[in-house]
Amino acid sequence: MTDDLMTSDVMTSDVITADKGSLLVIGSGLKVYREYLVAPIRRRARAAGLDMVLLNNLNPTWQHEYFDEIIVANVFDSEAMGAAARQVAARRRIVGLMCWDEPLVLDAGLLAAEFGVPGLSVPGVRGCRDKQLTRAELTAAGLCQPGFELTTTVEQARAAAARIGYPVVIKPRAMGASIGVVFAADESELDAAFRIALSASEVDPGPYRASAIVEGYAPGPEISIDGAVHKGEYLPMFVARKHSSDQPYFEEVGHLVDAADPLMADPGLMRTLARAHQVLGIEDGITHSEVRLTGRGPLIIEINGRLGGDLIPFLGRAATGIEPGEVLFDVATGQRPDTRPTRRAVAGIRFGYPERDCLLRSVAVPAEAPGLVAAAPMAEPGTTLRLPPGGYLARHSFVVCEADDNRTCLERLDAAAALVALDAEPIGPPDPDAPFEMPAGLLDVDE
Repeated sequence: MTDDLMTSDVMTSDVITADKGSLLVIGSGLKVYREYLVAPIRRRARAAGLDMVLLNNLNPTWQHEYFDEIIVANVFDSEAMGAAARQVAARRRIVGLMCWDEPLVLDAGLLAAEFGVPGLSVPGVRGCRDKQLTRAELTAAGLCQPGFELTTTVEQARAAAARIGYPVVIKPRAMGASIGVVFAADESELDAAFRIALSASEVDPGPYRASAIVEGYAPGPEISIDGAVHKGEYLPMFVARKHSSDQPYFEEVGHLVDAADPLMADPGLMRTLARAHQVLGIEDGITHSEVRLTGRGPLIIEINGRLGGDLIPFLGRAATGIEPGEVLFDVATGQRPDTRPTRRAVAGIRFGYPERDCLLRSVAVPAEAPGLVAAAPMAEPGTTLRLPPGGYLARHSFVVCEADDNRTCLERLDAAAALVALDAEPIGPPDPDAPFEMPAGLLDVDE
C-alpha cells in the first residue's frame, strides 16, 4: 500500500529527448487508487503517438510500466514543482497536463496556463481550490449558498456564527476528504469545533493554510457529480450518493453510483452545475462537485478541480461504462469527450473503520463474495488509526460491489464488509496538545 518516499530534491531517469508531443502528469497517486486511471490514459497516449512524463514525489515502482520519463521532486513545494516542470517543457513539447491530487491542483493548473495547454484556467483553478472564493463567487451570482465568513481566530468565528445563525459548519479553507469539517449545533460547541478545523487547516502546504470558514448548515442528502468541462461546456458523467458518519463529523463511509440515477436527468441540478462552472471560469478539465439537496434546491458545497477520490471514478466506470481516464485524456488534449454511458448497473464502495482508536495488527479482506469487484486493505500493520477529532480517514479496508439495482448492491456491500477480518489493539486518546497529523494516503482518497 505504500511507495518509498523520495527525500532528495530532484531525481530524473535517463531519457533521450524527443520532439514529439508529451503529456505531463503531476502526482500519480498510489497504485490501488489510481492505476485504473493511468492505464487507459497510457493506451490513448500511445495511439496518439505521445510520450507520458511523470513528475512525482515518490520513488517510482508500478509507474515504470506507464511513463516514458519519471522525475522525482518535491511537488508539494511550489517552486520545486515549477522548476522541474519548466525543465521538462524546455526539452519537450508539452501538449497536455494532468493532475488529480488535491494539494497539487492549484500549482498544476497555473502551470497549464503558463504552458498554454488546456486546463481549468487561472480563475477556474483558484475558484476550485479556495473554498472561500467559491462561496463568494457563487453567492454573488445568485446561486443558492449558505451564509459564510472566513475566520482566523475563535473570536471571529463566534461573531460569524452569531451573525449567520446556528447550526453552523466549520471547515478548513482548502482541505479535502472532509478533514477538519465539524458541525456546531450552538454556541457551546463553537470553540471546540473551530479549534479542530483550524488545526487541520494548518497542515495545508498551500497559500490557504491557517484559516477556517464558518458557514450555515444546509440539511439534506449529499451527492457528488464527476463531470468534464470542454471549452466551458459542462458534461456530467455520473452521480454518487454519499453515505457519511453522524454529526459532528462528516467522514465518508461509502458511495453508491447508479447509471440510471434520476438526478442525471434533473434539469434544476444540471442547470445549477453548469452555471456554477461558468461563474468560476472553469474552461477545460474534470471536476468533482459536492452538492446538498436542500429544501431550497441544490446547494453546491464545493467544486474540486480534479476527479473524485474514494475510488468514485472506479465506481462510475463499473456502473456506466464511461472510462474516466479516457475522458481525462480528451479534455487535457483539447478534445470534446464522449460521456454517454455504455452500461447500466449500480456500483458501491464501503470503507471499514474501527470502533475506536487502535493500533492495527492485521486486516484481511474477502477474495470472493456476491457481486464483489474489488477489496483491499488501506493501512499497513503497525498503523495507528484514530477517529475524529484525534485523526481522520482511519480506514483499514474497502470493498467494492456491483449489482443491477441499489438495494441488491447495498446488501452485497453489507455482506462483503462483514467478511473483513480486523485484528487491532485499542489505544488511549491522543495528547490534546499534539499537532494535527496529516493522514497517510490523503492524496489518493481525497473526496
